[in-house]
Amino acid sequence: MSTALNINSPTSRLSNVPALEIGNLAVSYRSHGEDHRVVHDVSLEVRPGEVVALVGESGSGKTTTAQAAIGLLAQNGRVESGSIRLNGTDISGWPQKRLDSIRGSKISLIPQDPTSSLNPVKTIGEQVAEVLQIHRQGRGTEIEARVIELLARVGLSQPELRAKQYPHELSGGMRQRVLIAIAIALKPALIIADEPTSALDVTVQKRILDLIDELRDEYGTAVLLVTHDLGVAADRSNRIVVLKNGRVQEQGPTDEVLAAPRSDYTRKLLSDAPSLGKGRYVISRVKDGSPADADHAVIVENLVQDFHLSARRATFRAVDDISFTVRRGTTHAIVGESGSGKTTTARSIVGFNKPSSGRIVVDGIDVTSLSGESLRRFRKTIQLVYQNPFASLDPRQTIFQVIEEPLLNFDPLPREERVRKVEAILDRVGLPQAVLARKPHALSGGQRQRVAIARALVLEPKILVLDEAVSALDVTVQAQILRLLDELQQALGLTYLFISHDLAVVRQISDTVSVLHNGRLVDEGPVEDVFQNPGSAYTRELIAAIPGQRNAFLENSVLNGASQ
Repeated sequence: MSTALNINSPTSRLSNVPALEIGNLAVSYRSHGEDHRVVHDVSLEVRPGEVVALVGESGSGKTTTAQAAIGLLAQNGRVESGSIRLNGTDISGWPQKRLDSIRGSKISLIPQDPTSSLNPVKTIGEQVAEVLQIHRQGRGTEIEARVIELLARVGLSQPELRAKQYPHELSGGMRQRVLIAIAIALKPALIIADEPTSALDVTVQKRILDLIDELRDEYGTAVLLVTHDLGVAADRSNRIVVLKNGRVQEQGPTDEVLAAPRSDYTRKLLSDAPSLGKGRYVISRVKDGSPADADHAVIVENLVQDFHLSARRATFRAVDDISFTVRRGTTHAIVGESGSGKTTTARSIVGFNKPSSGRIVVDGIDVTSLSGESLRRFRKTIQLVYQNPFASLDPRQTIFQVIEEPLLNFDPLPREERVRKVEAILDRVGLPQAVLARKPHALSGGQRQRVAIARALVLEPKILVLDEAVSALDVTVQAQILRLLDELQQALGLTYLFISHDLAVVRQISDTVSVLHNGRLVDEGPVEDVFQNPGSAYTRELIAAIPGQRNAFLENSVLNGASQ
């Protein structure tokens, strides 16, 4: 399979001196007057022109290790022991002022979140120029020209215009390219890329990773790629280092680790990775034939959703003539990039948007005809689970109050009955009763998402809309939630509308799929049919962008689709 990636650089490109060599690193954080060690005797190296993936779940120590390497630990963090050698020089004991002299010039960081990493009150050009000014790489018009050159080099269209714009005027992918421009400005020997694409759509992710690889190949730069995505690590690294609880579980050439993992933890990570797994959580229940409307939980016909742009007295068409149906007790996925119209479609189905035209029938109810109290009562039938479990729960409420709240909003029950229902649904989602007295901050991400699911289910709806409901979770936690959703669907006969940009997850859990692009339907049908024989160039591009393409199961899908 052809790819822009070239991880097998000629060995002559690789120096005998590692760009980065970490030896027996131990890092601790001080909290409540005590030191808590979070990284234990970690050793790894990255050679020039090489990509080493540092993988593990949240709390594994991978970001702490990367921060220690560049001297950017939090104020309460410190290196207890071990060495950090950059091009053979131990920098672990250097003061911040001395480290400042090499950040950007010898070692650079591409952070995870492009939104919070750029200054909102400075132009893009000013922020790229800053690293050149700090290291005295020219002045005035010379720096301005270099900024334009860098923005063009990372693939930004109209670089002169982008230099004058502010971060909020750029898309997420464009902002990430700006961070890369800053990172490569002085051609450092080492780039640390900390989850550089985790917040991006799959096609944008592929373009960013391709760009990093092109720059690595051009400059011979070493890359330490911090990621929880085993598919990305599989595609983009020469070697993998697996961390758990701050300790190295195993490391070695990527192909060898993937083919024959030695540790149970690595095997678990690989089995849970959607793009590397062989099986599906859900066995397809779609039957042949054309069933009557009564067998459909959701019917969408010729849906159009316009939004008025009052400033210009114009309208923007977010959804353009979309139709699909969802069988009862099945999972239907709506996939596409940001701006494709998938979330707008979901909000119209739930009744949050009044369609401009078209028909939506949910459990036999024409949603487009509802208003006022009838619309409010309808929402007992269909409930929404949001993307981010850290933002969707009220931090002031206890978990009991979070789950109880919907019961108070619809036909309030006696307290004893509410308590019984809350405790029963908590059992159903696999959480202990002890969490009811806690607040959301005391729970992990996976626990919070279970609470969000419990809150949605406490009203006993027939349909759940899951809007990117697992995209913010680590791979093993994601797998747990997907298994839970499957168990709930089989036990309760639920129908799921699954909104996602992650086609690897969609393939695992969905029966049918609709692919949206620029508000229009470009592909639909049973999941395997769409993956094996995509009908549009856009769907083929989405499938080809799924990380983990070394996996033959997915690779064959792309090749079959490309041959259509």
